[in-house]
Amino acid sequence: MATSRPASSTAHSRALPRRPLFRRLLWVVVIALAAAVLLYGPTLAALARTGSAYGARIGCSCRFVEGRPLGQCRKDFEGGMGLVTLSEDETARSVTARFALAFPQTATFTEGAGCQLQPWPRD
Repeated sequence: MATSRPASSTAHSRALPRRPLFRRLLWVVVIALAAAVLLYGPTLAALARTGSAYGARIGCSCRFVEGRPLGQCRKDFEGGMGLVTLSEDETARSVTARFALAFPQTATFTEGAGCQLQPWPRD
């Protein structure tokens, strides 16, 4: 006569192998992300800084050359710039753009010269 295991122990034994598999997959994802940051980090930072600079220049031209409210200037952005935020300094007549709240770039309006970016910091 064969003995049968209770249903709860059978279900429990099936659940155990999933945990190590999940941990292995989690480690693979963490290692892949770390490798991506090490390999592409400088490139991603340069792209973020370029996006911020573009946003600052476009925002400054929209606000101080065209005279539109800053809230309307996002319409002038290219696709994929959803993480770029704008802020203005009315007294300095400048617009600062940030990509994901980092990599700030500022463009300042000067009569006769238009909007000019501040020099990029040397890293």
